Amino acid sequence: MLDTRIYPLVQVCHINLKGRGVFALKDYEKGEIIEQCHVIVLDESDTEKISQTKLGDYCYTWGKDNTGSAIVLGNGSLYNHSYQPNAVYEKDIDNAILTIRCYLPIKAQEEITINYNGNPSDITCVWFEVIEKS
Repeated sequence: MLDTRIYPLVQVCHINLKGRGVFALKDYEKGEIIEQCHVIVLDESDTEKISQTKLGDYCYTWGKDNTGSAIVLGNGSLYNHSYQPNAVYEKDIDNAILTIRCYLPIKAQEEITINYNGNPSDITCVWFEVIEKS
């Protein structure tokens, strides 16, 4: 269920070489919720279609078997990937919500990053060149 506190205390900014990124406007402690985002769930057929567009780069895999995808609202699709992330994402499939949670302490003005592979320690290659520091 979606937390009713006001989120997020973040700001989207342009980053050289990376494009947009999400930055903390306050210090976050490990385990603290940064943002909860509603998602628009796409079935397997729509996932196939959207993967052929620019939006395909911004979708999350979704569903109990990960055959669908989801367009994440709020800032959810703007968090950059890192192999040393300071945040994690948690999928609530039943309620169509994605939660971004602090994984390591984050200072105000620091970029918030997640590992797109779903596990903070997963170093499986992603589909683009990763730029860790800008």
